[in-house]
Amino acid sequence: MKYLNIVYVFLMLMCCTFISCSKRNYATNTAYQFKSTTDTPDYSNLNYWAAHPWKWDPSDSIPSPLRNNYKKDSVADVFFLYPTSLISFTDTRLNATFEDNVLNAKTDYSSILYQASAFAEQTRVFAPRYRQAHLRSYYTMDTAQASKAFDIAYQDVKESFIYYLKHYNNGKPIIIASHSQGTTHAIRLIKEFFDSTVLKEKLICAYLIGMPVPEGQFTNIFPCPDSTSTGCFVSWRTYKKGYAGSSYVVSETLKMSVTNPLLWTTAEAYAPSSMNKGGILQNFNKIIDGAVDAQVKGNILWSSKPKFFGNIFLTMKNYHIADINFFYMNIAENVKTRIGMYKKGT
Repeated sequence: MKYLNIVYVFLMLMCCTFISCSKRNYATNTAYQFKSTTDTPDYSNLNYWAAHPWKWDPSDSIPSPLRNNYKKDSVADVFFLYPTSLISFTDTRLNATFEDNVLNAKTDYSSILYQASAFAEQTRVFAPRYRQAHLRSYYTMDTAQASKAFDIAYQDVKESFIYYLKHYNNGKPIIIASHSQGTTHAIRLIKEFFDSTVLKEKLICAYLIGMPVPEGQFTNIFPCPDSTSTGCFVSWRTYKKGYAGSSYVVSETLKMSVTNPLLWTTAEAYAPSSMNKGGILQNFNKIIDGAVDAQVKGNILWSSKPKFFGNIFLTMKNYHIADINFFYMNIAENVKTRIGMYKKGT
């Protein structure tokens, strides 16, 4: 799939609307220490994890309206792969570097805080830092260079997952959760480690969000048919209701698997905003009840314009950056439901 230049513009303009991208000086407010002098990962060092249960990180944050009834547990593990934060027009790097403290903090206080935390209540969250490919890798005409960039990123993801299995998992059931570029790598990870291996029996669910997942992508892992099934996956890409999708969506020839996160089915039934238990946009401590509605439409998910002060000025139709945030509370609830069903079946 080829991304067009409009994706750049969209991410830059919408970041501060859906996920807070304040102008804080991340480099001075956040301390990261790395052992490597060769820019290769060392996953025994907690700094190479954006989220890890052995340290405090932004995925441990709890929106203030939830704190009184929040019951932290470690029934299962979440292996979370974050989206692209290397998006600068002027950055010529093929891949990010681990020692980029500003980029690390940007990742931590955007996707780890606003996305990974949705999966955290009954789990231990592991989110490896990886040398993410620059956003341009999705639309460059230099396919060899793009493949190289994605391979570098995936090798880090793979190495971190192997380290996690060897040193941390200890037989716990696993949730794979990802967004955007993270999903690009998560699909590959599932094919290699779960699809045709005994580890499949440990998979509670894969939340493969923000990237297309073709029907038949996996041999033995299928779309979840409902809100309680385990050993399956869910996936969606969010656009404004009535919009056919970006040009790359319109040109897709394969049928994609799309889940409605308010109904947890792939049916094209409409789910009103009353079924949305709450989204989180710029203010992490404010839950917006009924943030959007949702309906599967072809290869994408339609939603209404999100509810927030000033939304009259929101003209974008691609809601990619908020694929998780729009449905934050429904995702959090569904994670607990699937964990409970998995426990009943073991």
